[in-house]
Amino acid sequence: MSDKNQKNPKTHDDLKGFDIKINEFGEIISSYSVDKLNGFLNENVEDKKLKDREDLDLNEK
Repeated sequence: MSDKNQKNPKTHDDLKGFDIKINEFGEIISSYSVDKLNGFLNENVEDKKLKDREDLDLNEK
């Protein structure tokens, strides 16, 4: 598929402009920092490993 036939996927408003690629050396190149991505994921994605733990209050901020 050529680049001009590819459509951008729907994204969350907080991730507008996010782009990620893997270069010829296998390095991940991203338009966002890892800290910014982790912050977004922490706010918007439930951690399945932690959801049933009674000793944590995940609603605390």
